[in-house]
Amino acid sequence: MSKERARRRAERLAVHEKQKAARARKVARRQQRRQLVQRLTPRPRNAGRLHRRGRGERIGILLVPLVAVAAIWLFVPEMSLRIVLTAVVVLAAPALVVVVLGRRAG
Repeated sequence: MSKERARRRAERLAVHEKQKAARARKVARRQQRRQLVQRLTPRPRNAGRLHRRGRGERIGILLVPLVAVAAIWLFVPEMSLRIVLTAVVVLAAPALVVVVLGRRAG
């Protein structure tokens, strides 16, 4: 009788250990998936960079240099001077945006 109980207890323990190992594998896979998803999802600090300025500011940032370049090409007679002034506007526009509108803490 006691040998029978010991055998049944050993069988129960073996089944329990198999279930425990299967649960541990399942939890480990779930944790690995979560870590992978976490690594692949973009961080909020990188998102939304275009929306730091208002719509009017963005339109102004685009239109003012375009108007300046159009005025240069309409009113400056010499081709070489047109090209130089256009390059100056293109190179100076980002610096002027920062100076005039200021940097915002992101």
